[in-house]
Amino acid sequence: MRVIFSPLAERDLEDIGDYIARDNPRRALSFVIELRRQCAKIATAPQAYRPRSELGDGIRSCAHGNYVIFFHETRMGLGIVRILHGSMDIEAQFAETSNGQ
Repeated sequence: MRVIFSPLAERDLEDIGDYIARDNPRRALSFVIELRRQCAKIATAPQAYRPRSELGDGIRSCAHGNYVIFFHETRMGLGIVRILHGSMDIEAQFAETSNGQ
């Protein structure tokens, strides 16, 4: 299954990399690669992951370290919606996204 990153998910990856790079540039790159690999792994069995209906129709999530990958299946493949730190107010982040912010 093809993995498709939303513009917000791409921005999330960039922000995660930038944040980690402040202390450890090498780890920043390797962690972003890990997150991308985890997304590819999700695509092999997306139904195995936790449904998150409170965030939207068909949304599921997968934790990776301190981060959570949010995704849904589409006709085109696996859509990665967001990648957020687990300590964030996830519902607020999704509410901002649905309000066009």
